[in-house]
Amino acid sequence: MGRAEGRASPYAKPMSYGAGFTVLPLSEECVSPWHVSMPQRDHARLEWRAPDDVLGRARPEAWTCACRATFYELRVGAGQGFIRRTLQDEDGHRVHETRLWRITEARAVWSALLAGQAR
Repeated sequence: MGRAEGRASPYAKPMSYGAGFTVLPLSEECVSPWHVSMPQRDHARLEWRAPDDVLGRARPEAWTCACRATFYELRVGAGQGFIRRTLQDEDGHRVHETRLWRITEARAVWSALLAGQAR
């Protein structure tokens, strides 16, 4: 199903979030407002680990669009949060996760990731 001609997508315009950064949509066909910006030269490097089921019931609170080969989820539960990274390729997908943080810290890292300040 295509978009009705003449109707602009609500995601076709820049959207501002949290720490004063703006996220631009890839195209009008993309339905997610969350896309990761290019990494900045001095970005923080996150440590990515194999998934751990310590927060097996963690729920996704925010996520980036799966229109790119790599997408991310901010997952929270039990007062803690982490970021899940999924790499998609022709062989399937690989999942990695960060360590756990308090929810406020996890949200700050999520904002930094979206702004290209962490990767």
